[in-house]
Amino acid sequence: MRRARALAAGLCAAALAGCGSKGPDAKPEAVDPVAAARAASARARCRDLPSANDLQEYLRRAPAEGGEVGGMFGGKMEWAALVNRDGELCGVAVATEDAASVWPAGQALAKAKAFTANAFSTDTQPLSTARLYTLGLPGHSLWGASGPNAFNPGCLETPADAANTQGKICGGTVTVGGGVPLYKNRRRIGGLGISGDTSCADHEIAKRIRHVAQLDPERGALADDISYTVAEGASVFTHPLCPNTWQNGRRVGDEPKANGY
Repeated sequence: MRRARALAAGLCAAALAGCGSKGPDAKPEAVDPVAAARAASARARCRDLPSANDLQEYLRRAPAEGGEVGGMFGGKMEWAALVNRDGELCGVAVATEDAASVWPAGQALAKAKAFTANAFSTDTQPLSTARLYTLGLPGHSLWGASGPNAFNPGCLETPADAANTQGKICGGTVTVGGGVPLYKNRRRIGGLGISGDTSCADHEIAKRIRHVAQLDPERGALADDISYTVAEGASVFTHPLCPNTWQNGRRVGDEPKANGY
């Protein structure tokens, strides 16, 4: 009899994960109706955005869409995050099978970039995070804007559990490339954040994903494109060059070397 019970317990542990750790007679854990309702409501508020699975597919396809990306990893080691129009996190994806193999810092940055792109854009004026760089410098009109809008540390999880923060408003203001607002029927519906490479490469990947997902602003995919002085002259929307900078499949240049120290 003891052997039969031991065999049954072993089979339950090895093959029937649904039996749980409390044995074959354990009752299933009760579902919190309030939490379930919140999750369903959050999914409904994200319905205009790509699913997490679609986001991961776009993220992995993007480096091969439209020519060279540049950067340090060719845009192949990225985090991606989506927020809806209200700034709530709607999806997280990683380009690699092992989420911990890409920069861990990219998780928070991608979430903050998505929030920033949505938060600083309107239905009629898209504003990528790349275009906020100069505006956010000391002496410029958006200097200090990040102060009252800090990233919520509660939006950080282990790499494998990063999606557990969906539905939260993570906040954060990031003024380097990698965040773009998303549009549908001439209306801003959210933001996309990319991080894991140089900020210039992050912008290229974000721009490509937005276009593949057919969520470009009314004026087209390049309406809020990254701007470099070497290519377009000085501007309040200028972003510095990064190592191995490419834009729309064309090499632009490199970040200047450090000197004097």
